[in-house]
Amino acid sequence: MEYQAICLSIKVAVLTSIIALPVAIISGYLLARKKFKGKAFVEAFLHLPMVLPPVTTGYLLLLFFGANGLVGRWLFECMGIRIAFSFGAAVIASTVVSFPLIIRSVKVAMQMVDPGLEEASRSLGASPVKTFFFITLPLARPGILGGFVLGFARSLGEFGATITFAGNIAGETRTLPLAIYARMQVPGQERETFLLVTVSIIISFVAIIGSYYVYRRN
Repeated sequence: MEYQAICLSIKVAVLTSIIALPVAIISGYLLARKKFKGKAFVEAFLHLPMVLPPVTTGYLLLLFFGANGLVGRWLFECMGIRIAFSFGAAVIASTVVSFPLIIRSVKVAMQMVDPGLEEASRSLGASPVKTFFFITLPLARPGILGGFVLGFARSLGEFGATITFAGNIAGETRTLPLAIYARMQVPGQERETFLLVTVSIIISFVAIIGSYYVYRRN
């Protein structure tokens, strides 16, 4: 069961970072480079999960994607898809909670890129899309990779939104933090609990060192 929880946590964290990163890159670029009405509201909305209690985030996801939710009911009745209390729900919860960290890192990285280099590229005939992929992205790479690692690490520690929206189902949604919580409720499981806590610390420490290494290397 411990091995299951560890593998599930890593799987959820990897999927979370992969799903969130492209959206964070586009959103971070728009926030860093574009001016539009309601920009402050959009940015506050995207960062909201970072300050909301995770249980609140999980409850809101349940209202939208639960069996009787605004979107969940339609998905279940029309397509037979049940999201809440499934592996997909664990991925969605982790993605929503870790997304603000990723987009914050990406936005700062985009702001650090000299706009003059982008203007020079466009003045030489490069399209905005080509400039973005060959000038902006390579120069912002350290922050983007750092955001990916931060999202991965945050996903590993996600508890509140996951247990509210995905439940604590062994082998399906019971990630490492949930497994630690489940073990703590059973008398005589101190050794197993300590083992999971140790593994959690090691994985998180490796993720932080990896983030530092990425920044320093780039």
